[in-house]
Amino acid sequence: MNQGKYIFAQLTEFLPRRVFDRIVQGYSGNRYIRSFTCWNQMLCMVFGQLTFRDSMRDLMMSLEAHQAKYYHLGFGPTVSRRNLGKANQRRSYKIFEEFAYVLIDQASKSCYKTDFEVNVDSKVYALDSTTIDLCLSVFWWAEFRKHKGGIKLHTLNDVKTSIPSFLQITTVSVHDVNMLDLIPYEAGSFYIVDKGYIDFDRLYWLHLQGSFFVTRAKNNIRCFKRMYSRTVDKTTGVRYDQIGKLETYYSRKGYPGKLRRVKYYDQQQDRTFVFLTNNTDLKAEEIAMLYKKRWEVELFFKWLKQHLRIKSFWGTTQNAVKVQIYCAIIAYCLVAIVGNKLKVDRSVY
Repeated sequence: MNQGKYIFAQLTEFLPRRVFDRIVQGYSGNRYIRSFTCWNQMLCMVFGQLTFRDSMRDLMMSLEAHQAKYYHLGFGPTVSRRNLGKANQRRSYKIFEEFAYVLIDQASKSCYKTDFEVNVDSKVYALDSTTIDLCLSVFWWAEFRKHKGGIKLHTLNDVKTSIPSFLQITTVSVHDVNMLDLIPYEAGSFYIVDKGYIDFDRLYWLHLQGSFFVTRAKNNIRCFKRMYSRTVDKTTGVRYDQIGKLETYYSRKGYPGKLRRVKYYDQQQDRTFVFLTNNTDLKAEEIAMLYKKRWEVELFFKWLKQHLRIKSFWGTTQNAVKVQIYCAIIAYCLVAIVGNKLKVDRSVY
């Protein structure tokens, strides 16, 4: 890192400024702007994330304490609560969403794990969502129930890098299974979902893209007809490994192909799980291990809520909320990129 600079300025040097400027130009984000640009806005938001500010007032008090350093920190000469609030309300969140994906791509390349427990060369993704409660009287657009509001952060997490590859922010009323229509599937990759995502039409579409899925069977499933069973080693925890088809009318219509069903006993938890997958090459115990990796996305949500600010918001409009969440993702990827850079530098010495 460069010497003689503030730590925050050294961190933000890892952000590709030219790429950000091209994105801003594409959305005309700096049109009619004199001093407080989109870049200044993003740095203020990232600063608030990394310093754990709980409100707009808290953020502005923290920024004003460094007023003499605005130029060196990259905030611009005219940072005020009014400027930042108007920018979050009016400037398109798409700017920060697109830039977040740029950093996601960089972080994924630098944080790749080589010691993955399951021997698969392709990527492994875990899909899930987390709910963020909102006060309905303030966030009127996030209505869920009569007296309750909230949003969902849907995330497709790359298990091998712990970096999200797909993000979608919706109201709580949007069902998780709808995200299966938006994901850009990669041939040969594995997509791990819980039983709330079981929709045989959508899973068959995933299968037609050349991708694999692993999910838990619902407790009330009665539509699987076994065709034949594979030999299993019960000392590994596998109770059976079956190939079959769905037999009820609508299920068979949605997924006409063959499915694999694996029953696995987890001795540590003293629980039995039944998995469904369209992959027939991996061992049955490897299918169970892949589903266990779904917990990585839960750890991502836990880290995000504990270390960044996505539960208390600095603006009330839908655009302001999305700007803050995507700036939190930018901060998350920045920490990952810098952390990996430090590891590499230490290994050299």
